[in-house]
Amino acid sequence: MHILVMNWQDRTHPLSGGAEIHLHEIFGRIAAAGHRVTLLCCGYSGAPAEDVIDGINIIRVGHRATFNYRVAWWWYRNGKKLNPDIVVDDINKIPFLTPLFVKRPILAIIHHLFGKTIYTEAGLLAGVYVRSFERRITSAYRNTPLCVVSESTRQECEVLGFKQENITIIHNAIDHRRFPMAITKKADVPTVVFVGRLKKYKSVDHLLRAAAIVRKALPSLRVEILGTGDQYDALRALASELGISESVTFHGFVTEEQKTAWLSLAHVVVNSSVKEGWGISNIEANACGTPVISANVPGLRDSVRDGMSGILYPYGDVDTMARLMQRLLVDAHERERLSEGALKWASTFTWERSAREMLDLCSRVVERWNT
Repeated sequence: MHILVMNWQDRTHPLSGGAEIHLHEIFGRIAAAGHRVTLLCCGYSGAPAEDVIDGINIIRVGHRATFNYRVAWWWYRNGKKLNPDIVVDDINKIPFLTPLFVKRPILAIIHHLFGKTIYTEAGLLAGVYVRSFERRITSAYRNTPLCVVSESTRQECEVLGFKQENITIIHNAIDHRRFPMAITKKADVPTVVFVGRLKKYKSVDHLLRAAAIVRKALPSLRVEILGTGDQYDALRALASELGISESVTFHGFVTEEQKTAWLSLAHVVVNSSVKEGWGISNIEANACGTPVISANVPGLRDSVRDGMSGILYPYGDVDTMARLMQRLLVDAHERERLSEGALKWASTFTWERSAREMLDLCSRVVERWNT
């Protein structure tokens, strides 16, 4: 089978994130199984126009600011000649609207939809722009088979008017070889870790405010922030304003090995985002034997088994977050119970299983198209 995937970025792009991890982990395995996989994505400074990564043939066109406008043009000029068996449209904020011009089997992947939360992240002007495109998803993709990564996203798509029979859930997963899959030795001092892009919607400021409360009872508290983004300077300034700069380290970009090391050392990982498609960092933390304190929001509530792999709290409730942080940092018995549950939960998610399910779904979509 020849699968053509359209996504804004490949995993080497400086702004790549969870969607790109999902793409490469799943379709890289499909390519390794002997299928031909081509990825159309935007370019970036220093990147070649064509490449091969994880067995996937990469074609880079244009750049982020205009890529969605280039997709249809590229399809008519080059894409049709590739004669793919199926086009996988990886929808991320601004859709490519492929059903309007691609007359081939199409499978759309939706991680999550921003809805009105885009205004918090991007501001009014950019938010209106993104929302104007996002509103077109339902009409453009109404009869297109959808793959979503969580029950929350499935429910959201149904509310928007997508048919239940057209929606399939294939969960995000982890590569067990990259994680200890065991409870390892924790740091010598109470340690909380956040991992992810530093964006407004991630609400890392809530974690810093909670840390300021916890630090009064636990002066040796350490908060390790892994990741970078446009909120980096603002968050550093907030830590200084709260008087906790000496307790917080902003590591910026970290390698996968460094990330795993910090997740293993952490007593608890905090995920404070307002909304996610899934929350893969929650499963990664669990695979290091570390429980998660996570906001009870779409996506994150799917990747946390409340009371087993971690604890959910009402989004934005800093006092509750602080109380839960202090509780797990102090109560070793409760933390160990959740750590054991976290490992059991993480062990159920594998990219091999997700890749098999994705390949099977692609085959069904092609078969349905041909009947």
